[in-house]
Amino acid sequence: MPSPDLCRLSLHELAEKTRSREISPRETVESHLSQIEKINPKLNAFITVCHEEARAAAARAEEEIGAGRYRGPLHGIPFGAKDIIDTEGIRTTQGSSFYPDNVPAKDAECVRRLKEAGAILIGKCNTHEFAAGSTTKPPHYGACRNPWDPSRVPAGSSGGSGAAVAARLCPGALGSDAGGSIREPAAVCGVVGLKPTYGRVSLEGVFPNSTSLDHIGPLARSARDCAILLQGMAGHDPADPASADLPVPNFPPESKRA
Repeated sequence: MPSPDLCRLSLHELAEKTRSREISPRETVESHLSQIEKINPKLNAFITVCHEEARAAAARAEEEIGAGRYRGPLHGIPFGAKDIIDTEGIRTTQGSSFYPDNVPAKDAECVRRLKEAGAILIGKCNTHEFAAGSTTKPPHYGACRNPWDPSRVPAGSSGGSGAAVAARLCPGALGSDAGGSIREPAAVCGVVGLKPTYGRVSLEGVFPNSTSLDHIGPLARSARDCAILLQGMAGHDPADPASADLPVPNFPPESKRA
């Protein structure tokens, strides 16, 4: 059964309870879908919610974990992705009227890697049109609102990602940042946002705002959670000319108090 208490847990807390089988991916996904159903109409943090896709992925994750094939701290954990990031079979609007029915044939590399780690895409987060603005008020999909004061903006252009994490609609989300588009929503929504080193995360499958400045990075409710998400998607991608061919260190801190 859905439980709002699960939505209050951080990503790493959910991961530990999933690993120990104290909770199941289905419980986690259903709890967050229920939270989205109640709160998203007020905030408009998600343009698209992946109800059936997330439920199917949760069922697969539960079966794998039950069979002893636990993949790591992202296995069975829901996440949101800014709607300029391609997602296979799920529309990617770029926040624009030009792409209302754009359904990519494959995932962006960052999404593919998170799914490979067992993470579950739960929805596409609202964004300023073409990620070119700081208020997340796309006229074609409606303004995103700040969870702390719905009369105010969540900043942008990854405002939907920041609002979704702050409102406990998902424990983590992906954003993009050229001139503050992760960092500003994180600050305004009271969450943690990380703009990684350029080239650390592949841009393959991401709608370009400025390819020489774009960074893909995580938003979550703690530095530890951001590190877990970054660990899941970092690494060289030959398909991205800007991708850094460097070893990926262990990002999550050893201390559970981080």
